[in-house]
Amino acid sequence: MKKHMIITHTLLALFWAGLVSGVLAKEANTLRALQVNDYFAIKGVGGAIISPDGAWVAYTVGTKDLENDRSSSRLWVVPTAGGKPRPMTAKGSSFRSPGWSPDSRYLTFIAPGQGDDWQLFSLDLQGGGERVQMTNIEGGIGSYKRSPDGKRLLLSISDEANDDNSIPWVIDDLIFKQDYVGYIDHVPTHLYVYDLESQTTLQITDGDHDEYSAAWSPDGSMVAFTSNRTADPDRNYNSDIWLVKSNLPADQQEPIQLTTNPGPDGSPIWNPDGKRIAYLTSYTERTDIPASYLQTKIAIIGIGDDEPVLLTTEELDRKAYGLKFSPDGNTVYAMLEDDGRVDLVAVSVPDGKLTRPITGQLSVGDIEVAPDGSVLVSISKPRVPGDLFVLDANPAAGSEQPRRLTDVNGGLMNSIWLSDVEELRFPTLDGTEIQTFVYKPQDFNPRRKYPAILWLHGGQESQYDYGFNFRVQLFAANGYVVVMPNVRGSGGRGQEFALALNKAYGTADVEDVIVATDHVIEKGYVDPDRLGVGGWSSGGTLTNFVIAKTERFAGAISGASVGWYTSTYGHDPYYLWWHTELGAPWKNRDLWDSISPFMHVENITTPTLFIGGEIDWNQPIIHSEQMYQAMKHLGREASLVVYPGAYHGIRKPSYQKDLLERFVGWFDKYVKPETD
Repeated sequence: MKKHMIITHTLLALFWAGLVSGVLAKEANTLRALQVNDYFAIKGVGGAIISPDGAWVAYTVGTKDLENDRSSSRLWVVPTAGGKPRPMTAKGSSFRSPGWSPDSRYLTFIAPGQGDDWQLFSLDLQGGGERVQMTNIEGGIGSYKRSPDGKRLLLSISDEANDDNSIPWVIDDLIFKQDYVGYIDHVPTHLYVYDLESQTTLQITDGDHDEYSAAWSPDGSMVAFTSNRTADPDRNYNSDIWLVKSNLPADQQEPIQLTTNPGPDGSPIWNPDGKRIAYLTSYTERTDIPASYLQTKIAIIGIGDDEPVLLTTEELDRKAYGLKFSPDGNTVYAMLEDDGRVDLVAVSVPDGKLTRPITGQLSVGDIEVAPDGSVLVSISKPRVPGDLFVLDANPAAGSEQPRRLTDVNGGLMNSIWLSDVEELRFPTLDGTEIQTFVYKPQDFNPRRKYPAILWLHGGQESQYDYGFNFRVQLFAANGYVVVMPNVRGSGGRGQEFALALNKAYGTADVEDVIVATDHVIEKGYVDPDRLGVGGWSSGGTLTNFVIAKTERFAGAISGASVGWYTSTYGHDPYYLWWHTELGAPWKNRDLWDSISPFMHVENITTPTLFIGGEIDWNQPIIHSEQMYQAMKHLGREASLVVYPGAYHGIRKPSYQKDLLERFVGWFDKYVKPETD
């Protein structure tokens, strides 16, 4: 690791202070409050990739079109050295997965072709003009990666599916549902090599398995990929790294198994020397831990070696992801989920030493490495939606901090008041330290008492971090103190902390919500008689538990939540999770009922809005329906809102607008009014 890549907390503090100083200077009463419609004006940056010559960055900018009720994305390029970005595609279209030709002249991307199948296209960066379609694969392509010499494409293509809706589903597999898909037609996804000159396609993997996270070797002769090739993959988490030759058809070669860990191994990346592969691995001897709880390690294994080398050991008890090698192969970069942050970390291949080139009150989203060793990342902050930044390999003296490359929302953000975040830490009932983020309203005065919303995160084992969060900013803009606790069971704090809720949902997490509530009340600026609580997904489920165990909240929102786990056994897609952690419900019924807030619904007196998608296969709407009907039967105040044709995440812009307005409206009705 070069000395200049090690950035101190002091430098980062100065950098971020400078980044927001212009806004802070205007804060007093000159900026307007955030509004629901601002959600549809904020643009999302993604898919950034550096050209092979290091001169350009291509990226997508996503927008939400409320008038036409759709989302779209546009392809842009910007000089890596900095400069004015320029659009490469028209407004209102959809593109994804930008890439480059080896000579850096042509942009490639996936877009709808004729018949709405997604195909690969190219666009001349120098000459402009119309896009040129490069593939014409029946059924379209899922992903692509160009070979190092640029002459071939590595494609991910699903086997032909039955698209005749008049034929009934015939189910033979143990796991047969997926959110945003519905019933799964058993069609494995395989790898193909497409020759651009001859326009011929070679299938290099086959069988009753899926292959994903595929990567070319530096010389283009081999492909590494991830696959679970056990006899019954629906019953285990055992994915491994495999190798195949890129020039032989599947029926003329056997994939070479590179890893043998009984847990998940995946996300392979080739070292530039072509002799080693780095990847993510998880391992535990316990049999009752779902894979989502496991912390990830960065490992490296030589081609032909029997055992890998762990670059990060047990001392790094956190989740890492998004691996990328430095050009010399001596460093692996990764994103690291750690204590309310997502850092950019650099791990030395020779000795495993870990440094944090980018850390602080921020969230790193993506990583790309330029040929000169500069690192491109996306960064989000509490008051900064994601943008692209460059950590230069050879910065000028005094310029060691990340350099901002894009500012897609600058004009909008500079006109709106946004709350900054306060981090609180305090002991919970057993002495464990709990981290909580607090957002405050624009007119905040510590001598006043404000209504408060305890907003609880989803993805049970995930964490709140310093990334931009429109929803909580909207609550703060409407006069609320927003409290966001990382309760026990959250990510970012290691294996033991994440396992605090193993077989015990609705216990330690509820305690921590109550302790966080008491803590902000003790600070003096929260009105104990005007408290709201809510969340989406696991945050909605935790909300159900909280209001079943205390009457102190004046209003609640339970979004896409679970009520009675047993009632959707076989209906949701979590067979493996449930049998790993809980066992069969017919054998462990008491355990299943103990983690189900529906069993305590008669204790709920808080007015509650239950809300979700009609065809949510993740946490099916039947849970919200059962909770709602039970409360109505009991004569309690409740409402049920169901979005037609919507899955677990509400994606349709008109639905998103309605959702945000209902959230604010519900809390305004039941939580905000001043008490006598």
